Amino acid sequence: MGIWILNGTTLDASGQEAVKHLFIENGKIAQRLDGQETPETAGHEVIEAAGKLVSPGFIDMHVHLREPGFEHKETIASGTRSAARGGYTTIACMPNTKPVIDTVDTVKFIQGKTETEGNGVRVLPYGCISKNQLGRELTDFEGLKDAGVVAFTDDGVGVQSAQMMKDAMARAAALGMPIVAHCEDDTMVKGAPVSEGTFADKHGLKGIPNESEAIHVGRDILLAEATGVHYHVCHVSTEQSVRLIRLGKQIGVKVTAEVCPHHLLLSEEDIPGMDANWKMNPPLRSKRDVEAVIEALEDGTIDMIVTDHAPHSDEEKAKGMQLAPFGIVGFETAFPLLYTKFVATGKWSLGFLIERMTSVPADVFGLPWGQLEIGSEADLTLIDLKKEKEVDPAEFLSKSRNTPFTGWKLKGWPVLTMVAGSVAWTESSE
Repeated sequence: MGIWILNGTTLDASGQEAVKHLFIENGKIAQRLDGQETPETAGHEVIEAAGKLVSPGFIDMHVHLREPGFEHKETIASGTRSAARGGYTTIACMPNTKPVIDTVDTVKFIQGKTETEGNGVRVLPYGCISKNQLGRELTDFEGLKDAGVVAFTDDGVGVQSAQMMKDAMARAAALGMPIVAHCEDDTMVKGAPVSEGTFADKHGLKGIPNESEAIHVGRDILLAEATGVHYHVCHVSTEQSVRLIRLGKQIGVKVTAEVCPHHLLLSEEDIPGMDANWKMNPPLRSKRDVEAVIEALEDGTIDMIVTDHAPHSDEEKAKGMQLAPFGIVGFETAFPLLYTKFVATGKWSLGFLIERMTSVPADVFGLPWGQLEIGSEADLTLIDLKKEKEVDPAEFLSKSRNTPFTGWKLKGWPVLTMVAGSVAWTESSE
């Protein structure tokens, strides 16, 4: 028995909308019929999608699932439930767990947990660049690659030694693997909870300067040019970083980059007070930086959108702006936020947003998903673009509630998520 998804709205390569019927069999898309045709549905499951957008499943290449070691914040089970509710079918988890993902055994642990508790969502683990993320000794790149990591990163901390980063890039390049970088010069950020600027000045806080990110971006682009590695910049937040990435692309360096919804939507001027749900790393920057990253996404300097889903407990965030950990959750609000603020207002086309959450991350990282073509795996998300509701953290499927978007009224909510032909989450099951 297969599955017919009937009367769903799809986008073609040029972004034009068309009503289609999709037939899914053995986990793959087997047929695509025009909406005026009448499919033979007898003996098959039918999902009625009239009035809904049928999108490729979203791909998030920057998430924190916290397991092993920080299960009070999130687990693979709760994180993948939250991801599926947000429309994500493939997510890549960062290695700053406890223990960190620097051995084959830890990779296998995550893969095993995903198989038994991952709600059908694909979880692609990253492997650490350095042992224990200390920046002193490289991990076993070859062993980690063979175990199935998607790339190498020390996300959560920046690699402080230029020689260490160059050595890592050379080894990764030899293996045909990307280096993914959290760009932050530690000498410039210690003790600072927010960006340099008016909010820090008003509240007497030490600020994180833009240069702390951009210095590593510039350094690493030069090292990537020297080694030939695919170099990917995490969560770009500054105008200076954008300029450097743009230059790197112009001179032929294989550099790609990502941006988070909160850096596209919020600036330091939006922070209402000393509420640590507005504390993330990189921090919220100036309006000029927000404008720069939006322009960079639009012109292709920044390639894709990620959430940097970073759950923390209420107790941790209650410690206040200075002492609370950095990070906010992102899975369940990402698409509605971006659809409401950029597509529904006419600034972006729907196709532009969908591509940066699906086919572009797949292409950048060489993944076989992100399309709705005949023969491709049936990873898809049904979205009700007209549905409007307020963000209520109490309803999140994540174990954590740390978001600055509480009470925002948004449109464009996923209602069903399917991975390889199996329903991972549906609104009707809640």
